[in-house]
Amino acid sequence: MKNQIVLITGGTSGYGKAMAECFHSDGAKVIIAARSPEQLQNAANELSCDSIVMDVTAYDDWLAVKKNVLEHYGRIDVLINNAGGGIAIRETVDLTKEQIDQTIQLNLNSVIYAANVFGPVFKAQKGGTILNISSVCAKHCWPEWSVYAAAKAGVLNYSKGLYTELQPYGVRVSCLIPASASTAFQKSSGIGEVQRLLTTKDIAETALFICKLPKHAVVEDITVWGIDQEVVPL
Repeated sequence: MKNQIVLITGGTSGYGKAMAECFHSDGAKVIIAARSPEQLQNAANELSCDSIVMDVTAYDDWLAVKKNVLEHYGRIDVLINNAGGGIAIRETVDLTKEQIDQTIQLNLNSVIYAANVFGPVFKAQKGGTILNISSVCAKHCWPEWSVYAAAKAGVLNYSKGLYTELQPYGVRVSCLIPASASTAFQKSSGIGEVQRLLTTKDIAETALFICKLPKHAVVEDITVWGIDQEVVPL
């Protein structure tokens, strides 16, 4: 990944921060993006990487980030759409309209905005990798996770469709599907914390593996479970 330009959304914590560290260690020029200027600066200083303040649910922010990246780096090699969150994990009938809209906007719309804005750049370069982070909720069902699962299932299928659009230009699109890991996700979603064997580093190393494959090889999607998370039926 030496000198490759890598943009990671949601890069101040969890999977995003772990991926930033992992890609930086492998020689990439990493740019992390997030909403909170203070948290972003702290993470960028800790990781020795660049940063851009943005709200992934705001289309105009994507346009500004594209302009920033091209002016400062001239290209983009890897775009990782990692930003996401549960907003509120409750039964559908107990969610407010605002919580439903926020869940879809953060977890699905942002991924589509990213490809809509950066897709032409990848096409013109005739290469690069877009990696979208989904969730096992895209494939499996649990009570109270339905709206979040709908958004993440959208990310998975959207990734497949986007690949068919960009493949003729030599652009790879992959979807990484993590199971439950020990992150701040549970706390920020209003549910109890769960300790898992699966770590953010495990997911980061999987992301790096996907992006380091030879340019002629592409991962359609890959699911990573922690061995302690039992799902019956799988």
